[in-house]
Amino acid sequence: MAKDKTLYVCAECGGQTTKWQGQCPHCLAWNVLSETVAEIKPRRFQALAASGKVQRLSEVQAREIPRIPTSLAEFDRVLGGGLVAGGVVLIGGDPGIGKSTLLLQALAALAVQRKTLYVSGEESADQIAMRANRLGLKGIDIPILTETRLESVLATLNHEQPQVAVIDSIQTLYTEALQAAPGSVSQVRECAQELTRHAKQTGTTVVFIGHVTKEGALAGPRVLEHIVDTVLYFEGDTGSSFRLIRAFKNRFGAVNELGVFAMTDKGLKGVNNPSALFLNRAEQEAPGSCVVVTQEGTRPMLVEIQALVDSSHTPTPRRLTVGLDPNRLAMLLAVLHRHGGIGCFDQDVFVNVVGGVRIVEPAADMAILTAVVSSIKNKVLPHKLAVFGEIGLAGEIRPVQRGQERLKEAAKLGFNLILLPKANMPKQMPAGIQVRGLSTLQEALECLRNL
Repeated sequence: MAKDKTLYVCAECGGQTTKWQGQCPHCLAWNVLSETVAEIKPRRFQALAASGKVQRLSEVQAREIPRIPTSLAEFDRVLGGGLVAGGVVLIGGDPGIGKSTLLLQALAALAVQRKTLYVSGEESADQIAMRANRLGLKGIDIPILTETRLESVLATLNHEQPQVAVIDSIQTLYTEALQAAPGSVSQVRECAQELTRHAKQTGTTVVFIGHVTKEGALAGPRVLEHIVDTVLYFEGDTGSSFRLIRAFKNRFGAVNELGVFAMTDKGLKGVNNPSALFLNRAEQEAPGSCVVVTQEGTRPMLVEIQALVDSSHTPTPRRLTVGLDPNRLAMLLAVLHRHGGIGCFDQDVFVNVVGGVRIVEPAADMAILTAVVSSIKNKVLPHKLAVFGEIGLAGEIRPVQRGQERLKEAAKLGFNLILLPKANMPKQMPAGIQVRGLSTLQEALECLRNL
C-alpha cells in the first residue's frame, strides 16, 4: 500500500508545508506546525459568497440591516442589536462558563416565531432535554440534531431550512473529504467554511460554539476568526455567579461591547445596571480603594479598583495585577516616582479590579495611581469619589473619550466628587456634585492631600 502523504498545518494562519519546521514559512510564527494526513482527493475551492457583477459604490443603495432580537437584552447589546440574517457568530469561553445555556435560552425565545435548529456534537438529546427542564424551558419546541458529520448537518439544514442554527461545537464536526481527526486545524477550517458558505447562500444565521485553549484563546486556526462575522468571548470566574460577554469583532456592530449576566438556577439573567452590581462595597471603607468610570463599548460603567502596597521581602519587588495590564502598572509607578516624588522601588504592589472585569483602556490610569497613593499613605478616600483620566509619561493628565457620558453615569449613581482631566470639564456644571479638572499629576496629588 502506498504510504499516506502527511502535511504540516499552521495553527495560526492555516498554511501548509510538506516538512516540519520550527517556524511557519507563511506567517513566521514559531512552534505552531502540527502533523496531519493529506486529503484523499483534490477539492475544488469555492468562494464563501456568491459572485456578482462589478458595481459602482455610488450606485449601490445602502439599506438598514434587519435584526433578529433574541429577547436577551444583554446578548442583543453585544451583537449590536440582535442577530443578522446570513451572519455567522463565533462564541468561545472556558468549559462550564454557560455558552450552551445562553444559546439554548436564546433559541427557546426565537423558536416561538422562527424556525430554529440546535446541532449538538457533544451532548445527547436527553442531556439537552435535562438542561432545558432545569432552565424552565419544558414544552418549548426546539428541533435538535445530535450529529458530528458535516455532510449530515448540511443535509439537515437544507431540509429543515431554519432561520437560526446553533452548532455546539465547531471542533466536534468532521467532513469525510479529509482524513484528519475532528478538532484538527484542517477539519475545523473546512467545516467552518462550508457552514459559512451555506449561511451566506441561504440567509440562515449560524452560531458556532468554540473551544478555547489553556491560554484562553479560541482553539483552531486564527483564520476561523477571519471567516466569521462576529467573535464573542464568554468571560468570568466559574466560582462567581457573574458572566461577561465581550465582542472582539463585529461586522454589524461596535466592538468591545460588554454584556453582563448573572448565573441563576434558572439560567442566565441579564444585569441592566452593572455599575450598581460591581460597586457593592464594604460599609467600612479602607485605604487603597478607588472607583473608576470606565467605558465598555457604548456603556459607561463604574468599577472599584483596589491597591495594596506593602514592604517587599524579596530582592525584586512584585507587581501583580488582576484585570489590568501589569506592564501598564509598572509604567505608572515609574511616572509616580519621577513626577510625583513617591517611590515604590522597595514595595510590593498588588492591584485588583473588583468583580472580574478586565479594563484595557488607559482612562483607568488616574484611578490606579489614586488607589496606590491611598494605600501608601494609609488614607481613606471619600466614599462618593469617582476618578477617570489617562496619565502620560511626562506626568500630564490627558483627556479621554466620552467624558460627558462618564460624568453623567457617576452623577446618576450618587457620586458627588469627580476628578477628571481638565480637557473633559463640562461646560455646564451638574447640580449637586463637585467636578475638579486636573492637568498634571502634581495637581492630582495635591488634590488628594486636601481631601
